[in-house]
Amino acid sequence: MTATTRDLPRIAILGTGKMGSAIAGRLDEAGFEVVLWNRTRSRAEALALGTVADTPAAAASGVDIIISSLTGPDAVLATYLGPDGALAAGAGKHFIDMSTAGPDLVADLAPQVAAAGGTLVDAPILGAPPFVRAGEAAILVGGAIEDVADVRSVLSALGTVRHVGQLGSAARLKLVANSMLADVILAAAELQLAGEDAGLDPEDVFFVINRVAPSLKPRQAGLEGHPTPTLFALRDLRKDVDLAMALFGASATHTPLTRLSRDQIDAAAAATPDLDISAVARLYRQGPSGADPVAGAPLVAAAR
Repeated sequence: MTATTRDLPRIAILGTGKMGSAIAGRLDEAGFEVVLWNRTRSRAEALALGTVADTPAAAASGVDIIISSLTGPDAVLATYLGPDGALAAGAGKHFIDMSTAGPDLVADLAPQVAAAGGTLVDAPILGAPPFVRAGEAAILVGGAIEDVADVRSVLSALGTVRHVGQLGSAARLKLVANSMLADVILAAAELQLAGEDAGLDPEDVFFVINRVAPSLKPRQAGLEGHPTPTLFALRDLRKDVDLAMALFGASATHTPLTRLSRDQIDAAAAATPDLDISAVARLYRQGPSGADPVAGAPLVAAAR
């Protein structure tokens, strides 16, 4: 029997940035009724989906599941707490935090969600917004088995769901994933230019890089030095790698490559924070003045 809209849970989506918008669009397409909230209301209204609420509390009222997709721990806490926060309408609700905000945030939030009468899972996404819109993302989920079961049908609409352990496990694993992304995008930028400097056709260089790392395909233009839409901003990757290094803590001596990547991401984000992460190629193609190639100078300095 095919599910009707009435059979499906009603969902609030808190945060309609690039990822939140993709989540909202995919769930609306899958037949879910969505209620949107964004700090800047006009951005939620521009999606022309479902209804738009004035506050997180208003969005959470009358729905079954609340999804948050926000920029970091401070934004998540501000959206959940207070008289207008989502937890004001939390009794009996299922909360899914899909932000990349680190495991400490999940640990801080969990008792407050429980005190408000709700349940919480952390479910960060692997995959850029286009993959979410196509239902082809990978969703890492941390939480109690019964809580994950309650929201699995919604998460499955976004992609493949992988339950990775207790609450907070997914948040930790996402930081491993984004650290890997930082390492890979920098290696790709470096080798793309190195191959071109060796006299090879840029298309051929990217062909072999993409065979090793297929997820780079949407970023081909950026790695080749051309303008490209922002799928994942450098400032957000910098935030994620900083969270990761804090997580790794005592084991940081075993992550020298990622520490070097963090330095390069810091440099790129300081120059062009809103550009896509493929803009790290600019570190290799031109120096701060726009003239001299730097070809990984921060890496060399950090390695000595």
